Amino acid sequence: MIAEGRVAQDGVVLETPATIISSLHGITVDGNPVAAPEPTRLFLYHKPTGLLTTERDPKGRPTIYDRLPEGLPRVMPVGRLDINTEGLLLLTTDGEFKRQLELPSTGVTRSYRARVYGNVSQAELENLMEGIEIEGVRYGSIDANIERRTGANFWIELKLAEGKNREVRRVLEYFGLQVSRLIRTAYGPFELGDLPSGEVGEVRQHDLVAFKKSLKA
Repeated sequence: MIAEGRVAQDGVVLETPATIISSLHGITVDGNPVAAPEPTRLFLYHKPTGLLTTERDPKGRPTIYDRLPEGLPRVMPVGRLDINTEGLLLLTTDGEFKRQLELPSTGVTRSYRARVYGNVSQAELENLMEGIEIEGVRYGSIDANIERRTGANFWIELKLAEGKNREVRRVLEYFGLQVSRLIRTAYGPFELGDLPSGEVGEVRQHDLVAFKKSLKA
C-alpha cells in the first residue's frame, strides 16, 4: 500500500515502509484514518470429535469452521486438536497472541483426560515426569495419574506444557494402551467445565488481561 502511495502521515504520502511511528495518530490509508486495534478476544470452544482444526480440508471432511456458532468474529484456533480428540479449543481474534500461546517456551499447561484399555502402572506413568523419547522424538515432562480403573478400562489424567503433534496418543500407545477417548479439559487457567459440546463461551476481558500479564511475568 505504501508503494502504491495510499498511506500518508499527517497528510504527507509515505514513500518508504522504513518509517518509524510512535502511534497510529495521523496515519491514513486512502485518506481514511486507521482505526485503533481491537482488543484481543478469547473464546472457549468445546470441540466435538470428527472435526478438523483447520479452515478447509481438500478431502472435504468437516472442520470446526463448519460447525462454529454464528455471530462470532473472525477467530483462529490456538494450537490444534486432532480429528478424534474432543474438548477445549481456544479461539482468538489476535494472531500475535495465538503465536505467543503456541510457543513451547511460553509453557502453558494443557490438561487431558484419556480413556484407555490395557495395563500400565502408576510407577511407569510417573517416569514420564523425566520426559521420554519415542521413535527419535523427544517429549518433555508429563504429569500422568490413573484416575479410576474398571477392569482393563480406566481413565488417565495428563498435564503437559509442550503439546507436540499427537503427543498424548503417542505416549499412551508407547505403553501399549488403546485410547478410546481423549478430552482436553483445560488450557492454562481456562477450563472446559460444563460447556456443552459444540458450544462457545467468551473469556471475560479482565480475566484475559490478567492472564496476559501472567504470561509476561
